[in-house]
Amino acid sequence: MTEVVTGVSGVTRHSGVQPPWALLAELSHGCPLHCAYCSNPTELVGRSEELTTAQWAGVFRQAADLGVVQSHLSGGEPLLRRDLTGIVAAADGAGIHTQLVTSGVGLHEKRLAALTAAGLRSVQLSVQHADPRASELIAGARSFAAKERAARLVREAELPLGLNVVLHRANLDALDDLVELGLAWGAERIELANTQFYGWALRNREALMPDREQIARAREGVERWRGRLAGRMELVWVVPDYIDGTAKPCMGGWGALSLTVAPDGTVYPCPAAAALPGLDAPNVKDHRLEWIWRESKTFNLYRGEEWMGDPCRGCELRTKDFGGCRCQAYALTGDATRTDPACHLSPDHALVRDLVDRPRLPEPMAAPAYAYRKEGP
Repeated sequence: MTEVVTGVSGVTRHSGVQPPWALLAELSHGCPLHCAYCSNPTELVGRSEELTTAQWAGVFRQAADLGVVQSHLSGGEPLLRRDLTGIVAAADGAGIHTQLVTSGVGLHEKRLAALTAAGLRSVQLSVQHADPRASELIAGARSFAAKERAARLVREAELPLGLNVVLHRANLDALDDLVELGLAWGAERIELANTQFYGWALRNREALMPDREQIARAREGVERWRGRLAGRMELVWVVPDYIDGTAKPCMGGWGALSLTVAPDGTVYPCPAAAALPGLDAPNVKDHRLEWIWRESKTFNLYRGEEWMGDPCRGCELRTKDFGGCRCQAYALTGDATRTDPACHLSPDHALVRDLVDRPRLPEPMAAPAYAYRKEGP
């Protein structure tokens, strides 16, 4: 049994906390794309504030000592880091499996060869749409040809290739075309991730929100493709919690499985937690990862069940959904301790139901009113 200790701040410390196994390393918030669905915070970290190569090397050593075995090298766009090869080598030297999460823009043969030699193990390529024009409208930048080239280079390098498609109103009806694209590009895995409304995606929620019929059609399409592709390609369907009425299990539980290191070294229990006010998240420049994971107020704030109120406290689902998403609860209600409104049992569920059932124009690509992700004020 996990022993709990309440500190002077009133925050419960869990002395038996298990180590994390995954690290999301956000190397930079800079990006050549301006995707309307981006979950990066709307207050982006500037390039001058990014951790150095040596500081990232220290993060990976500490992460490995803590128990981390896998890291997604992400952003923004990690290829904007000129020292990316050194960062990959540092992670590999620490014994951490690395996957590059990229738009593909800026990936060329020589650079990929250097990254592979440094220890890069796999690549996940973002795809916005199977149609080049629609893809670039969603991304806010010309990029489709670069993605196609990047996919070819990854396959020629014999690295595992995965595609990540954030699904929303403008591309859900193109699911068949997206799977066909993955087959043509040689992907081994496609993650079909229904939009999670944080950061820029929250700002663009009205333009991105699908209707129930779109989700139902896409879900049926995924099941058909799974039957056809068994043993050839893995299709991962990330559930649309706004529509399903079921709260997603917040990162396997707050501070339970993974941690996120932002470009400036700030450490969060999840990528969206930067939006929570008063979190006072610790930084690797000031504290070691082990202290951050085990002892910090931030990582203990919503661990376990002691923080839960009703109806979560007495709900049998609390050991499966862990009370839902704290960041979503805050985004929708202004109170991070509330039951996630995505859950049909939440007293605030009408907030989500009304958003989903609001009438929308029939042509989602006709005139999308996107607030494109941008750097600076």
